[in-house]
Amino acid sequence: MRASITPYATRRLAIVSTVASVGWRKTRVVRAADDQEEDVELLRDVSARFERALGAQTVDEEEAEWTNLLEKLRLSRAPWAKEARGRAFGNRGNARARMGRLEDAVKDYGRALEELPEAVDPKLNRGVAMEALGRLDDAQADYEAVLEAVPDDPAAWNNLGNVSLARGEYRQAAAQYTRASQLSPQFAFAAANAAIARYASGEEDAAMREMRALLRRYAAFDDVRAALAAALWRRGKEGEAETQWSRVEDARYKDPTWLKETRKWPPVLVDGLESFLNLQSRGG
Repeated sequence: MRASITPYATRRLAIVSTVASVGWRKTRVVRAADDQEEDVELLRDVSARFERALGAQTVDEEEAEWTNLLEKLRLSRAPWAKEARGRAFGNRGNARARMGRLEDAVKDYGRALEELPEAVDPKLNRGVAMEALGRLDDAQADYEAVLEAVPDDPAAWNNLGNVSLARGEYRQAAAQYTRASQLSPQFAFAAANAAIARYASGEEDAAMREMRALLRRYAAFDDVRAALAAALWRRGKEGEAETQWSRVEDARYKDPTWLKETRKWPPVLVDGLESFLNLQSRGG
């Protein structure tokens, strides 16, 4: 199975499938029977709209579904409506982030938190959007808020590592990525991030051992294989670098701009791979 390129960890807010069980018992307000019936009908409609939004074929369709749903819920005072609005704002923020509308996504995550102040997923996802906007201090604050609520959240530890890596704090980044990997051993990208940060910190031998160990577990992990090719090239092991590179299928690793700006490799590995590819292109 080929590992996907997800340097950030995000989460989707689940459908409000449990709001029906929240029911009317939890409200202390005595409401007329016809009002309750209207709420039941609205709940059915909202649940169906959640299903449609989460099953949308395109991100544009999904964003439109969330917008329509939020308009439907705008004035509702039903006992479950606040939770539904919070989840809808959070999911619309996710859609808008995927559309590249990062500022709009940040606003939606904020509105989700107004409805659901204790929710951690909108904080985590807002941190990702903040990070993509270059607002590292804001991103760090959101990730730390998640960890204050859930100290063992591997996604928050991974993303906090991204902030440290972006600042050039490589040892700290490696420790944060390692913590994420320890908390979730199947979170392969956290382990890859740890090895890459460790390499950038100067612990090259340990990092390369980690890269090789990851490739024994995930042979089709292009990110790690490309990083190992760059590291081997920098060691002067041209043949081994060629062998590793020959098994990298993702064409994006040929693009230094993508590596710097999207994948966010540290400069030492970007420069190493770029030097290797330049020699290849000259037939060296």
